[in-house]
Amino acid sequence: MSKHALITGITGQDGAYLAKFLLEKGYEVFGLMPRRSTPTTWRLEYLDVLDKVRLLDGDLTDIASIIRALIACKPDEVYNLGAQSFVATSWKQPLLTADATGMGALNVLEAIRQICPEARFYQASTSEMFGLVQEPIQSETTPFYPRSPYGVSKLFAHWMTINYRESFNIFGCSGILFNHESPLRGIEFVTRKVTDAVARIKLGVQKELALGNIDAKRDWGFSGDYVEAMWLMLQQEKPDTYVVATGRTTTVRDMCKIAFDHVGLNYEDFVRIDPKFYRPAEVELLLGNPTKAEKNLGWKAKTSLEQLITMMVDADLERVKKELR
Repeated sequence: MSKHALITGITGQDGAYLAKFLLEKGYEVFGLMPRRSTPTTWRLEYLDVLDKVRLLDGDLTDIASIIRALIACKPDEVYNLGAQSFVATSWKQPLLTADATGMGALNVLEAIRQICPEARFYQASTSEMFGLVQEPIQSETTPFYPRSPYGVSKLFAHWMTINYRESFNIFGCSGILFNHESPLRGIEFVTRKVTDAVARIKLGVQKELALGNIDAKRDWGFSGDYVEAMWLMLQQEKPDTYVVATGRTTTVRDMCKIAFDHVGLNYEDFVRIDPKFYRPAEVELLLGNPTKAEKNLGWKAKTSLEQLITMMVDADLERVKKELR
């Protein structure tokens, strides 16, 4: 009998890569999907898995729909990847972010406790919980200091996962994932904003790229690598918390340089600083220590930042060429 997995946020970047990964492992994959007036399944189509997964109506803010989904799919594993995940939007919509990102995780945990307490649970935590970093390199023991409503909401979900693990014996794992990108990244995120702009500038349909703080430093990896770490956490004997990162930090400026260099352009000729893209409270530096994941899970990031950015630029070049045709 194949294992059953339920993924919230299955139409997002990580959800699509995880669905593909689990299907290749022989899982039957279900996805919790809120109804939207516009199509949201393009990432699943891009990876050629849309017709291989079963989508169930449901929303993280509606515990009744989560319960129905759990009864329908009888999951061995539940991956909570759904959230309002764009940091900038969280200042504009803090209540929505808290509801979907924070309370949404609690809804899933409580539904699991009531319906299938033996299921293993993965919570997508984030390096944004470190925020105003208390240590130069962040590990599982680094104190948290979130700097956005998104980070605060994720921290609530993170601690609820630990609380349900310790209070109700739920097999709950929390992956503190540092920034991870791919050709499936939403256009509003800085890496994809850069690679899409590079493609458009190279092809003559855009003249400049407006950004905010390009000296902020991030630890960027490839989403396709990181979903394996999620799965590995749920295969262990005991649930735990893990940092998932590359252990390398790079400025937004240097990331831009890599992207523009790939198409033979100088980033300084096209990047413009626009104060409207500055955050109300900036996270200046994120650098993860993945030692525990490497030692306990046998996981290590395989894709370098250079490989990742060139992959994304090439994908965006193809997209823009298709638009122009």
